Amino acid sequence: MTLAAAAGCGQASAGQSTQTAHKAVTVGLAYDIGGRGDKSFNDAAAAGLERAKTGLDVQIKELEALQDENDEARYERLKLLCGAGYQAVVAVGFVYAGEDPTKGPLARAARDCPNTKFAAVDVDTVHAPNLTNLVFADDQGSFLMGAVAALKSRTGRVGFVGGCDLPLIKRFEVGYEAGVKAVRADTAVDVKYLSTPARACSGFINPKAGQAAAARMYAGGADVVYHAAGGSGLGVFRAAKASGKWALGVDSDQYQLVPPELRDVILTSMIKRVDTAVFEFIKSVSEGKFTAGTVTFGLQTKGVEYATSGGKVDDIKSQLDGLKQQLTEGKIVIPGGAAG
Repeated sequence: MTLAAAAGCGQASAGQSTQTAHKAVTVGLAYDIGGRGDKSFNDAAAAGLERAKTGLDVQIKELEALQDENDEARYERLKLLCGAGYQAVVAVGFVYAGEDPTKGPLARAARDCPNTKFAAVDVDTVHAPNLTNLVFADDQGSFLMGAVAALKSRTGRVGFVGGCDLPLIKRFEVGYEAGVKAVRADTAVDVKYLSTPARACSGFINPKAGQAAAARMYAGGADVVYHAAGGSGLGVFRAAKASGKWALGVDSDQYQLVPPELRDVILTSMIKRVDTAVFEFIKSVSEGKFTAGTVTFGLQTKGVEYATSGGKVDDIKSQLDGLKQQLTEGKIVIPGGAAG
């Protein structure tokens, strides 16, 4: 299923005047590590909840994740929500798949609560009749970030900081490097991951580590650094500010979210429309139109985009839009990339 199909749920066809009725629905949302206030991934999910509060008849319960928690704790969080009678439950982040997706928190909760409708953001390894997988073409959006980095770099060296060494975050890295090389093949790309799954992916909530990693890159000659590191991205922006260099945001339009003194270092952000995904899932449940399976949000359907806040990419917008068009038409293919 595509974003266009998901977004079309409940809309009247041409010539129809009746609107689909929305029923009251109770919604539970389980955050990823960092929770509300990370100014990135989790806050994007929270924005979807806020939109549902405004446009739909919903009652909402939000639960935070804890640092260093295990799969059992994540399962208990999901089970608490569905066991309390919440009709729709959203699991935000790959951590809910667990070490073994067939026996992990999400799979167990979906089996134990068959009447609850689940959605999992960034999880496509767990499947159930009552589960919608909300996934994104992260590599496509990251390709555009790589193009920005190469077009704006004066040194011919750029960087990438990942929060955790995972296949999901590797997609960001691969897309970013592909975008860099497509624009300027001789550009060097420095890469640093802040943590591993063995360390509970703590690199998503460690701004000091993000700042240190980016500072080393800037000191080594990089003048643009892209992060896919959740809350640790704030440290990347601080390093850019201290070095007088550029940074690229992720997941949300981070120019709009960071402290004002850091805005001038952000060239643009790769926006991942987690807010749209969460809202459309809730709406589908409220309309009685829930559908299990994978929904992919990509460039073609505006599921991933680049931000224009601050005007720092206005001078290269035509080039970025040209690359975006080539990606959506399949004229540029990212190795191992997603479609959508």
